[in-house]
Amino acid sequence: MDVRMVDVTGKDEVYREATATGFIRLKPSTIEAVRKGLVEKGDVLAASTIAAILGVKETPRVLPLTHNIPITHVKVDFTVLDEGIRVHVTVKTTAKTGVEMEALMGVAAALLNIWDMVKKYEKDEKGQYPDTLITDVRVVEKRKGDYQ
Repeated sequence: MDVRMVDVTGKDEVYREATATGFIRLKPSTIEAVRKGLVEKGDVLAASTIAAILGVKETPRVLPLTHNIPITHVKVDFTVLDEGIRVHVTVKTTAKTGVEMEALMGVAAALLNIWDMVKKYEKDEKGQYPDTLITDVRVVEKRKGDYQ
């Protein structure tokens, strides 16, 4: 099997931006605990923001064929809905390659951190997670070229 990192040496450095999203379905009682700040482990959205930023920064360590690029900005947004939490992560750089994987990694890290922080509230009597579901992880927009 042959695996290699793509050679971007000859490419120009340009402004690049990508936004990814994802959703975690949670029980209504868990959502209420998040909204009221009653989760035992602490502020779910604050901790998940940090997890998203770390996920973005660590992308080349987790995905070995991605390039280590300079991250110039990370924006993390949450929408707390009655049925779960939607995460949006926007990543910016000036580099020879894009930031789609970094944005996706940020979303995945935030969603997994949410799950970790609320798992106590999501388990059923058998210790299973019948209602908890991470879904809809995707890139929703990417830009290349002039900074806007």
